[in-house]
Amino acid sequence: MATIAIIGANGKAGRLITREAVRRGHEVTAIIRDASASRGDAQHLLVRDIPSITRDDLRGFDAVACAYGNWRPEPQSFAHAYGHLADVLSGTATRLVIVGGAGSLYADGSRTERLVDTEPFASSPYATLSSAQRNGLEEIRGRNDVQWTFVSPAASFDADGPRTGHYVQEGDAFTTDAQGNSAISYADYAIAILDVIEHGTNRQEHISVRW
Repeated sequence: MATIAIIGANGKAGRLITREAVRRGHEVTAIIRDASASRGDAQHLLVRDIPSITRDDLRGFDAVACAYGNWRPEPQSFAHAYGHLADVLSGTATRLVIVGGAGSLYADGSRTERLVDTEPFASSPYATLSSAQRNGLEEIRGRNDVQWTFVSPAASFDADGPRTGHYVQEGDAFTTDAQGNSAISYADYAIAILDVIEHGTNRQEHISVRW
């Protein structure tokens, strides 16, 4: 059994990550900003926004899963959030596993251009969010004092999709299945997050998961 803190546990991804962690027998603390919001299946609750989280708050956890979400972010909002968590966890053995975005992936294996800077991403309603998440990734990539993993979902991230128990883990470049599809459900993405935590893999790496 691991002790896991889940930041944003009341969000769409956070709820399913929490459910998956509890399903596997872990002890889970939901960290949310609003005391009136549901903590879901988590056994414990801590009311904090990210800037107010302290080193003492996260002391003793085996892993922190950050499912921070912001649909109208300032350009550096994710960078500030991830940077603060990295400062809090600096020099500890606690894993920091971050729920990222597909736009942060490289468009192809050449690793010269991020997906968010290509069409149709660049002109989509999610472009601002994807750009902010990319900035967050760049912030955390420079940290070698933290056991971070940044996990990008597929381009089609289905909140209501099934829990199949199957996914494919890839690296930091955009990939598709044999039919050219890039998709995954939130439920199967949550499985991938818990697998990274439990297996202790992909430290200081940007990875992606899809069906």
